[in-house]
Amino acid sequence: MTRIPIPALFGLVFTGLFFAMAVLAPLIAPYGPAEIVGDVWEPASADHLMGTDNIGRDLLTRMIYGGRTTILVATLATVISFVTGACLGLFAAVIGGWVDQALSRFVDLMMSIPTLIFALVVLSVMPVTLPVLIVVMGLLDATRVYRLSRAVAVDITVMDFVEAARLRGEGRGWIVFREILPNALSPLVAEMGLRFIFMVLFVSTLSFLGLGVQPPAADWGGIVKENKDGIVYGIGAALWPAAAIATLAISVNLVADWVLGRTTSLKGGRG
Repeated sequence: MTRIPIPALFGLVFTGLFFAMAVLAPLIAPYGPAEIVGDVWEPASADHLMGTDNIGRDLLTRMIYGGRTTILVATLATVISFVTGACLGLFAAVIGGWVDQALSRFVDLMMSIPTLIFALVVLSVMPVTLPVLIVVMGLLDATRVYRLSRAVAVDITVMDFVEAARLRGEGRGWIVFREILPNALSPLVAEMGLRFIFMVLFVSTLSFLGLGVQPPAADWGGIVKENKDGIVYGIGAALWPAAAIATLAISVNLVADWVLGRTTSLKGGRG
C-alpha cells in the first residue's frame, strides 16, 4: 500500500471535513441559517461557539451553511469550466485549421477583459440567482482551462500512438477521449485544484461586492461583508470565514500536488 505523505494527508483530512460539513449542514448546524438567537456580536459561549454575527445570528451556523453554499457554487462552476474548456481545447487541437484559430482568438479576446470586471458587468444586468452565478463563473473561467488543455493536446497529437490511431481510422471522439485525454490528465488534475480555489475566491469576492450569493443565504464572502465593521471594535467575526477560505485553499492545493506527483509520467495511449 502506498504511503500518503503527511502534507497530502493533512489536505485530504481537511478537504474531506469541509465537504462533509457542506453535505451534512442541516444535521450539524445548531440553529437555522437566518434565525436570530442572541444580541449583536456576542462573544463565544457554550450556546454560540463562535459567537453571534452583526444581527444576532449564530456565527457557527452561518459558517456551516456558508461553507455549503461556497463549496457547492465553486464545485459546480469548476465542473462547467472544465467540461467546456477541456472539451473545446482538446477538439481544437485535434481539428486544427480555422476552427482552432477561431476558437483561440475568441478565447484571447475573452481573456483580455479582467474576469472580475466582466462578471460584475454581466451580473449587474442579470438576476443574481445561484444557477446564473454558477454558469457565469464557469463559462468565464473556461477560457483558462481551454488554453491549458489545448497546449497539452497540441504536444500529444504529434505522438506516435495518436498517429497510429488515425491510421486505424479512429474518429476524432475516440482520439480525444481515449488517446489524448488520459495522457493530459496530470496537468488538468493539478489545474482543477487551482481552478476550484479560484472559484471559491471568485464567489467570495462577488458576494463581498454585493453581486454574489444574496442574503439571507450565507456564503463565506457574504459573512465577511456582513461582519467587516466589527473589526474596528476588535470583533473577529469576519476573520472566521477568511480563515476557512485560507484553510480550504491550502488543503485542496496539497491534495492536487500529491495527485500530480503520482501521475506525472506521460503514458502512451492504448492501441
